[in-house]
Amino acid sequence: MSATAAPLAVSDRTIGTLQLGFLTVFHEANGYLGGYLAVNGWGRPLEFRLTSAVQPNRVQQILYGGTLEAYVCADLIGKTLVEKAGVAVQLVVTDREEVLDLRLKLDVPVAWLTPPAPAETVRGRRPFRCHPRFDDTAAINDILERLDGAFDLAEPFQRIREAIGEARKMGVAAR
Repeated sequence: MSATAAPLAVSDRTIGTLQLGFLTVFHEANGYLGGYLAVNGWGRPLEFRLTSAVQPNRVQQILYGGTLEAYVCADLIGKTLVEKAGVAVQLVVTDREEVLDLRLKLDVPVAWLTPPAPAETVRGRRPFRCHPRFDDTAAINDILERLDGAFDLAEPFQRIREAIGEARKMGVAAR
């Protein structure tokens, strides 16, 4: 059996040069836990990182008030995960609205993949929102057009959840 190599089409090369980051944060009984997966334009993993639990104390809860979740999700967890990653991405996608404030710390767009709403779905793509202080819609749409539906943007979040579950079984999250 032999393999033959066919030349990549221009659109395949364009997709292959894209690198996207997927960031999610879970709020559990023992605190907030974040996971970050960097992938190429075909959705193949390039890097995976996770945090240990972050548990704000009562004084922090009082002082931060309604801004606590955004602070923990974006500033503490999100910024740390993206900055520690060795892979530079052109777009960070999240499934948590509180992570949008990460855009205040990054030079790349951050897109919140909003919950599915059939009336808003365009060509099978879920709608997104960007940080209100930044007009990243055109840049995000450009990247999504380059992807041309190469993979489902919601799917990497499932991989992150499963990988965190496996890491916990192996004791990695406890270190």
